[in-house]
Amino acid sequence: MAILVIGEHDNSELKPSTLNAVTAAQQLGAEIDLLVAGSDCSAAAEHAGRVTGVGRVLKAESPCLADALAENLAPLIVSLAGDYSHVVAPASTFGKNVMPRASALLDVQQVSDISAIESEDTFTRPIYAGNAMATVRSKDPIKLITVRTTAFEAATEDGSASIEEVTAVDDSGLSRFAGEELTRSERPELTTADIVISGGRGMQSGDNFPMLERIADKLGAAVGASRAAVDAGYVPNDYQVGQTGKVVAPDLYIAVGISGAIQHLAGMKDSKVIVAINKDEEAPIFQVADYGWVADLFEAVPQLEEALDEAS
Repeated sequence: MAILVIGEHDNSELKPSTLNAVTAAQQLGAEIDLLVAGSDCSAAAEHAGRVTGVGRVLKAESPCLADALAENLAPLIVSLAGDYSHVVAPASTFGKNVMPRASALLDVQQVSDISAIESEDTFTRPIYAGNAMATVRSKDPIKLITVRTTAFEAATEDGSASIEEVTAVDDSGLSRFAGEELTRSERPELTTADIVISGGRGMQSGDNFPMLERIADKLGAAVGASRAAVDAGYVPNDYQVGQTGKVVAPDLYIAVGISGAIQHLAGMKDSKVIVAINKDEEAPIFQVADYGWVADLFEAVPQLEEALDEAS
């Protein structure tokens, strides 16, 4: 049977997380359909058609699908799921919102946040904040899976899938979209950035985060933070990296004033190169760092900025 990937998009284009989910689906070795459900989402469907490995794009359009409300999207997934052996979505806020509801409606157990595929029914996923890996085998006839996007490369975009219309379900009337407040930034999005620089409690105040922002601007990096910094009100919640925040795996992760609590490490330890700046040489962050700089960050960061200026 085929595999259905649930596309995350903004009605104009796919989110990068969908490309990672497609790569995971390819490892299952069956034909892949990609669902694009939204309102006036033809551009997103065309984008989906270019994703390598996708054989067919299913486009469902309805005003009630414009904002990807789980109460409306999950019944659509359920109506299509009978034709598939696997339903796959990214383990993003989108996937974590929609897939549990679809799983409950189908009366199957969801396999969450997988990081590897052993076979068509066996998967690996992190547990205990990433300190252990569990191998999970599902006997359900339809396997609903969310994919840890940092564990799979993004699919390329040189395909030419056909686009087919599918019937959208009616508005459930259970919820409505009231609005959203978005943080606007010209920097890369945190979960897709090649370089991330994050600050922790050691920053002492939100007024000191511009130090990191200047470094980020010079490197083309995204700015993150530990939960301690977010809870202290230094920066907004969408900066948070960690078990209860965003999971990142950039080419370079710079941790500034972050002690390295297990919850934070769970969100960034898969980074390819980790650099830590902390005045406490016993800080746990140094156990996972490739490079460590034992120094007061208020001296080290200006030195780093000066060095970048000289190198540019």
